Amino acid sequence: QRVEMVRAEVAHLGDRVEVRAFSSLLMHFAEELDAGIIVRGLRAVADFEYEFQMTAMNQRLNADIETVFLMADPRHQAIASRLVKEIARLDGAIDSFVSPAVAEMVRARVKE
Repeated sequence: QRVEMVRAEVAHLGDRVEVRAFSSLLMHFAEELDAGIIVRGLRAVADFEYEFQMTAMNQRLNADIETVFLMADPRHQAIASRLVKEIARLDGAIDSFVSPAVAEMVRARVKE
């Protein structure tokens, strides 16, 4: 479902963006794609701690693949999918947290 949501959100970019799911190690997936860089998003210090550990392990698996971190805009730092789903489950307004298309999908999902 997340892949569907992301595909819907980037559809306007055409073939410049490809959304693919994977179930292997991130480094194995990156190697399959012959990637040289992995871009990860950070919202808070807690994210950094986890990502720092993961990056260290990934570097041991393949030192040729770099990890780059991008900080979230402060307006979006507190948004977490688990919280958005909880708000939707309790019939709260989620439109200020996600796009209209994602809000519709989340509301449909929590009704199931």
